[in-house]
Amino acid sequence: MGRKGPVRHLKRERSPRFWPIHRKERVWAIKTGPGPHALRESMPILVVIRDLLGYAATGKEAKALIKQGKVLVDGMPRKDERYPVGIMDIVELPDAKQRFRVLPARGGRLKLHPIKGGEAGFKLCRIVGKTTVRGGGTQLNLHDGRNVPLPEGEDGYRVNDVLQLGIPGQGILGHIRFAQGINAMVTGGRSQGRHGIVTGLGSEPGSKRTATIQTAGGEEVRTLARYVFAVGSGELMISLPEGS
Repeated sequence: MGRKGPVRHLKRERSPRFWPIHRKERVWAIKTGPGPHALRESMPILVVIRDLLGYAATGKEAKALIKQGKVLVDGMPRKDERYPVGIMDIVELPDAKQRFRVLPARGGRLKLHPIKGGEAGFKLCRIVGKTTVRGGGTQLNLHDGRNVPLPEGEDGYRVNDVLQLGIPGQGILGHIRFAQGINAMVTGGRSQGRHGIVTGLGSEPGSKRTATIQTAGGEEVRTLARYVFAVGSGELMISLPEGS
């Protein structure tokens, strides 16, 4: 009888292209475990510590740091070296007094953007679905795997809207409605990493709906609405890299 269950290993040549690892240096790469982000949209926390930040020379050293609880993601110590880190996650190293927000970058990559203390107290989460739960209540399904229940009678949230959540408490601190005029980043497709003002929304049905973004340089970028991540309405909620 054949083996059943998910594949637990990953060859380097088959790893996502945006991971900052050498494809031919060794055979195997660490694979992300089950968690809030998919394999093709995230990096294992070990790769972040060793290859992106350079706090360890080897996987063994990075694993030791992680197992000691020295790395926080969204305000919680994560001791699994396979834990997936993705867009808008907050990565914090208390001993080094450094905090980063994971942002999309050109070429399908992810970058760690340094942030100050105040920004580490919240994260932005995009609503990807709404579910009716037992008893008739409603919960919001967010892009990072979170499910936020809504108080009875409260239903002012729509798919593609963005919530400002306190971490680690997950209380709703703010809300950005998906509409023309908002500040937004592109999180997928050929224009990933671009930032600007949403100037138009298409009338296409469902997942084919498009949006047009005007960058600070006056260039117009058209992409799918599901790739548009709101980051402010008139004023940015988060800091962005210079020149983004």
